Amino acid sequence: MLGGMSFADALLVAADNGLRTLFGRVHASRPAPAAGAAAPELDADERELAGALMRVNHVGEVCAQALYQAQALTARSPALRAQMQRAAREETDHLAWTQQRLDELGDHASRLNPLWYAGAFGIGLLAGRFGDRVSLGFVVETERQVEQHLAGHLERLPARDTASRAIVEQMMVDEARHAADALAAGGAELPLPVRLLMRVAAKVMTVTAHRV
Repeated sequence: MLGGMSFADALLVAADNGLRTLFGRVHASRPAPAAGAAAPELDADERELAGALMRVNHVGEVCAQALYQAQALTARSPALRAQMQRAAREETDHLAWTQQRLDELGDHASRLNPLWYAGAFGIGLLAGRFGDRVSLGFVVETERQVEQHLAGHLERLPARDTASRAIVEQMMVDEARHAADALAAGGAELPLPVRLLMRVAAKVMTVTAHRV
């Protein structure tokens, strides 16, 4: 049983979350950073760059939903399951913010989102099968890599795009906390080859999502 649900019921809940992530309209529990603040108009090149970068960030949040849902599904302890579900809810804010910003920029989400979601869900299931400490370690490494990736985006985003920059800055704060929480809960250090493989996979995803 998973939190009072059978495994089949939990799978249905995960499937529903996946459909809402990919095809629904998610709503944030927190206002978007810098919401309501006046932002300068961007020129065409700035809008194109900002849109591409925010599309990549949106893909990251699609994958985060898949990872956390899969890891909650495979968690051995109720405490870890609850931790994964809390993180997933916070990542929903990021998902909603990045989608909203894409809309404001007149750009679109990645057309490969179903593929990204399916791949991330499978990876999350695999990490969870190795036990809670490995699953937590996977969260630590994932969030550290995401934080580095977001820092790179802050360097590349147009200086005038204060709305996108505020979103990315808040996402960095949240991701760092998720990593710290997972480490404090007993996350194991992943082997170097696994960490490098994760970096390669993330690079393929970000380069592709930047364009598609």
